[in-house]
Amino acid sequence: MNIRSVESSDYYIISPLINEWWGGRNMSDMLPKLFFDHFKQTSFIAEEDGRIIGFLIGFLSQSHPKESYIHFVGVHPHWRKKNIGKLLYVQFFNKVKQYDRNIVRCVTSPINKVSIAYHTKMGFEMEDGDKIIDGVPVISNYDGPSQDRVLFVKHLI
Repeated sequence: MNIRSVESSDYYIISPLINEWWGGRNMSDMLPKLFFDHFKQTSFIAEEDGRIIGFLIGFLSQSHPKESYIHFVGVHPHWRKKNIGKLLYVQFFNKVKQYDRNIVRCVTSPINKVSIAYHTKMGFEMEDGDKIIDGVPVISNYDGPSQDRVLFVKHLI
């Protein structure tokens, strides 16, 4: 397996796969091409035999000089539970440390139990919310009306 930085052209390969990888959920609108054009240094592709099997799109916060943000991560369903996601996260952590960033943030939906469990396993902490859903702190309307989110933070050593 090879991990490399994203290229603008990767958008045209990944975009049609996103909804398929998410079991038919409409997720592709959450990852416009601009991420592939403007965050190449902090976004990564995992490949096997020239085929994309995973990706991580992240960036350095311009508002908070010690922080970075993971926007979107995906692993092909047949390649899950093989540490592809972990390798992509570690690549991102190592890269942002080069820019003197020691805080990583990300968000997920409270219905995405797999993502919540994964981020907790990766050492992320859930931030306080304004309500609790199924024992998970949630920020109401974070991404708009009825778009509640779970906020995560990880402090890099």
